[in-house]
Amino acid sequence: MILKTISAIAILLSLLMVTQAVVSAAHPAAPVTQEKKERNEQHPHIRAALMELREAKRELQTAAHDFGGHRKEAIEAVDTAINQLQQALQYDKK
Repeated sequence: MILKTISAIAILLSLLMVTQAVVSAAHPAAPVTQEKKERNEQHPHIRAALMELREAKRELQTAAHDFGGHRKEAIEAVDTAINQLQQALQYDKK
């Protein structure tokens, strides 16, 4: 069960990274200095991952299939990933 959850999270995060790369390549951002980026938003990649995970969860919840019972575990893995990222952001505020 734990191995399946870890695998599901790893797959989801890999998909998020690929999606991020494709979106970035399709819409190159205007050059911004690193210092200016950090002032504007803390941890933009984590926040982007949270948005993508929430969207993935919505997609899974509204999917027409249960994918052989794997949908339930995938939603649980997404919830775990969301929880971990939210905790990471909270930890950074301490």
